[in-house]
Amino acid sequence: MLKCSLFKLRTHQWCFLLFNVLLFHALLFGADFVEEYLLQPTPAVYTDGTVVDVRERARKLDLSNARDNVSQAYPIANPDACRNSDLFLLTLVFSSPANITQRDAVRKTWANQTLIQGFPVRILFFLGSTQTSAAQQALIRESDHYGDMVQGHAVADSSLRGPTERTVLALRWIITFCPVARFVLLTKDSVFVNLPAIGGYLLGLHRHPEDLYLGRVIQRDSPDRDPNSPGYLPPVLYPDKYLPEYCDGTAYVLSQDVVRKVYIASAAVRAPVKADVFVGLCAQKAGVAPTHSARFSGEKHIHYNACCYRYMFSSAGMGSHELETVWADLGHRGGRCSLVKTYSGLVACKALTYLDKLLG
Repeated sequence: MLKCSLFKLRTHQWCFLLFNVLLFHALLFGADFVEEYLLQPTPAVYTDGTVVDVRERARKLDLSNARDNVSQAYPIANPDACRNSDLFLLTLVFSSPANITQRDAVRKTWANQTLIQGFPVRILFFLGSTQTSAAQQALIRESDHYGDMVQGHAVADSSLRGPTERTVLALRWIITFCPVARFVLLTKDSVFVNLPAIGGYLLGLHRHPEDLYLGRVIQRDSPDRDPNSPGYLPPVLYPDKYLPEYCDGTAYVLSQDVVRKVYIASAAVRAPVKADVFVGLCAQKAGVAPTHSARFSGEKHIHYNACCYRYMFSSAGMGSHELETVWADLGHRGGRCSLVKTYSGLVACKALTYLDKLLG
């Protein structure tokens, strides 16, 4: 009887331990698992004539004639940045003119590469207007030195403002000067980006790379109904209860055809919303559904772990010093991570990320 009792007790202990292990993993990875496999786009059926029209106009769009008349919209045009006709991935990093320290950190770290598995990549910084002629001259000198900058200038009669207008200018520049890029990654200078991991994912796609709008998908986000808010979205402009699904703006990927579709649709979208919501609205008008990947961190800063960072696509909120420290450590450790090390790294960085959030 004693042995039987002990046996039952040990069994219950093992069951309790197993239950807690499963619960721990469910809490840590459950949301990512559900998002990864359930938040995938369904095949689009185009019954709306507007969607068909946007897609057809995007297919026929040709801005090659605009190359010779760019001085007003692009003070720093960098027209020859995409001379490689085999360009696989173009990355545009949005940066403020004054953020030279952050740009230098990005240049020294994850942007310091030209190939992914033998396929050409190009990283450029996209900036907005400066306030003084001295600041503009400083940007021109920086551009002449590095050759990796594009500047879009605000148009006085545009109804778009700030980041939204900058995004439209960036899309227009891509269509005009870089239509050869198969994929485009849009991100910010405060984000760590794992280009090899993103490139490997894109190379492994088992479908034709069209209608790809890939990132951390935001669902059931409510429009701003506060009349005193600068982002106020009145029901007359957008009557729905929730905004359309969209990819968080810290880092997301568009296939070249989606760049064109979003650009065409942008002419009919004048809602005063954030740039990433704006892209989502345009994608909806073009019949493009976002594809979710939990490997994009969204706005979260992921606690550093080498094997975790080799697996993740991005981590937000990275200052120049942390970028350089992380990159140096990744280079020092070298090599790839085994499945076990990747698993333990993900457990560690996710647990510490949640802990940082709770303590913060």
